[in-house]
Amino acid sequence: MSKSSNDNSGLSRRSFLKYMGIGAAAGALGACSAGTSENTTAQPRTQGEMTYRTNHNTGDKVSILGYGCMRLPTTTNESAGESDSVIDQEAVNRSVDYAMAHGVNYYDTSPMYCKRQSERAMGIALSRHPRESYFLATKLSNFDPAFWPREKSIEMFNQSLENLQTDYIDYMLLHAIGGRSEELDPMQTYRARFEDNGILDFLKERRADGTVRNLGFSYHGDISVFDYLMRLMDQGKAHWDFVQIQLNYVDWDDRSNLRQGMPEAEYLYRELAARNIPVVIMEPLLGGRLAKVPKNVETKMKQRRPEDSIASWAFRYAGTFPEVLTVLSGMTYMEHLQDNLATYSPLEPLNDDERAFLHLAALDILQNATVPCTDCRYCLPCPYGLDIPGIFRHYNKCINDDNAPRDVKDPRYAEARRAYLVGYDREVPRLRQANRCVQCRACEHKCPQQLPIVEHLAKISHYTEQLRQGKA
Repeated sequence: MSKSSNDNSGLSRRSFLKYMGIGAAAGALGACSAGTSENTTAQPRTQGEMTYRTNHNTGDKVSILGYGCMRLPTTTNESAGESDSVIDQEAVNRSVDYAMAHGVNYYDTSPMYCKRQSERAMGIALSRHPRESYFLATKLSNFDPAFWPREKSIEMFNQSLENLQTDYIDYMLLHAIGGRSEELDPMQTYRARFEDNGILDFLKERRADGTVRNLGFSYHGDISVFDYLMRLMDQGKAHWDFVQIQLNYVDWDDRSNLRQGMPEAEYLYRELAARNIPVVIMEPLLGGRLAKVPKNVETKMKQRRPEDSIASWAFRYAGTFPEVLTVLSGMTYMEHLQDNLATYSPLEPLNDDERAFLHLAALDILQNATVPCTDCRYCLPCPYGLDIPGIFRHYNKCINDDNAPRDVKDPRYAEARRAYLVGYDREVPRLRQANRCVQCRACEHKCPQQLPIVEHLAKISHYTEQLRQGKA
């Protein structure tokens, strides 16, 4: 039988190769975790059953595996062309039914996901089940300034209720706090979206009347906005029932320059744990990058746990933290769902040695020349038609598969060069490739990771051209 998912051992840096906190700060987290473990606890279970955590705000028993609805399966309207692909509702229904039957009860969507189709699709799939059997999470995704006026944001909120076929939302989020708009800095953007228009007050009212049962936010971007929202709670001006953050074994202590201006996940988790705020995890796989790791890392993972998938390491990592309520996964295909169910039914928390191993794996991954794109697709549509996530996805895959040659003298040069170029043209049409970028930077304003997208595209374009000429 595996250890309880509420086991708090090994959370300090001292036990994690002195990696997860030092001095008084580490002691404070240990005390906080021990003092609040009863609030976010694993429920009694037998082998093969889903692990659940309890939300101390409501008593909700939430599955540690949450169903992320940003990457639902699609089908193509062949008569209209690939660009008119729509959500495959039958596939969504099958996956939701399977998830429900195997204990998944938390479903996270947004008005903006899947070309604005996700909420409606999930409303159809979930309404076929008793409303009390699942928890719905959605967001006020008023990124576009056209939705900043109060009446427009309220209209978006009401539309979510209609799309989801419900009269209340279990977990309501202010979406992507910390991002910037084209004209305003992150703090100005936050205020324009939620304070100046009175929408935060509106959501507080909906929480009071029961239309919203838990109010929180998802965080991407500038740390000053996160700290500001923590101060609002400290001052009694807001109460966050939960907060959604990006956390994985690469982001935990990533102080590199890959995402300038963003804090490491360790800081975010500590701040939330110190305030007894339940944590929802997004991007446990870092946009899929942690499901396909460099070969040397993959080999070591398979030596340790031959029967486990590479992705399971990241999911176990995210679920091990005691204040985590649920870990979201965008399970596009049934095999993703089945693999995650195997990981979390029940969860076997990482031990100290495994945490130390993942720390070293993270260093190897960070040294790899991949682009830290999470494939969230917020950068789309590109005004000039570029498939930005597709470009980065192909490049990262070739880096990880050792099919991105750097030296013409490499014995594998011809083989790797062909694999890169043929794969690139197959996966990303020529008119949507990196060399078509005109550096308008519209994408960079929308990127929650604050990536220098134009710079990455320029490097990939140059590298690809060098490969085409046989010079790379």
